[in-house]
Amino acid sequence: MKKIACLLFLVTNLFSFGQIMHKRKLNMLGSPFEMTVIAKDTVQGNQFCNLAIAEVKRIENLISDWIPTTQISQVNKNAGIKSIKVDKEVFDLVERAIKVSQITSGAFDISYASMDKIWKFDGSMKEMPTEEAIKKSVSKIGYKNIILNPKEQTLFLKTEGMKLGLGGIGQGYIADKVKELLKSKGCISGIVNVSGDINTWGKQIDGKLWTVAIVNPMNKNKVFATFPLEDSAVETSGSYEKFVIFNGIRYSHIIDPRTGYPAKGVVSVSVFAKQTEIADALATGIFVLGVEVGLDLVNQLKGIECIIVDDKGKIHSSKGIDVKKME
Repeated sequence: MKKIACLLFLVTNLFSFGQIMHKRKLNMLGSPFEMTVIAKDTVQGNQFCNLAIAEVKRIENLISDWIPTTQISQVNKNAGIKSIKVDKEVFDLVERAIKVSQITSGAFDISYASMDKIWKFDGSMKEMPTEEAIKKSVSKIGYKNIILNPKEQTLFLKTEGMKLGLGGIGQGYIADKVKELLKSKGCISGIVNVSGDINTWGKQIDGKLWTVAIVNPMNKNKVFATFPLEDSAVETSGSYEKFVIFNGIRYSHIIDPRTGYPAKGVVSVSVFAKQTEIADALATGIFVLGVEVGLDLVNQLKGIECIIVDDKGKIHSSKGIDVKKME
């Protein structure tokens, strides 16, 4: 065993010779974007990062709902009027988003963008919105009213005023596409971080796996677990910074699209998966579903694991994760 270990050590160092770790940080999609790549030199590192940035912009100009010229904006503009033909890439992403809506019983829903924003989490809210206002705020939400026509490759929103927002799945999708592109261009290792949607591939220069630390949402200076990521992804949804308290009940900024009420009982959800897209969408859905239902769902999904921190600070994890061993 010792001979094998030494051989592996030498091979690892042999491959690390002449490599550098190159990083780029900037704001994209209205959020922090960070690219880390292993490259032979700074020139190649910059080339990889430039490719990543171009890919982010390409997808943003397809799926953003705040850029008026995108295909998703055109779909939104024609809600209740007519169907819009979109690229296969956009059609497939919406189709996959609807599948996540189905498995989460609507707790994740890309038509949430049509919600009337009656909850304020900037400190200005002094009382709960009325039951009538809350009900009205979600009246135009409903993934079942997104009509897909695979033959014509069109999207149609049945209700006037409906609006799609792909923020809850799009950032994860972008992270996956950046990884896919860079691997195809010869980048052997890296991390793409789109506002907390993290996907990794390859290893660090020293041969070790990339490692992600999960911060305790009740104490951001404390890490309660670290996880090695082997060609896989993680996404965390949290409400520890944006919330309101009424009658002693804590309401998060993550709204249940089925009811209009903020999700309760959870402050953080971290989802581990092979693809950031599914981790991104499921993290939101699980947050809304809550600890018990969320864990039950994850435990039925192959290749998916999660950690949930409830509003009492208690840590819950899916069957494949032993948090105590990772601390």
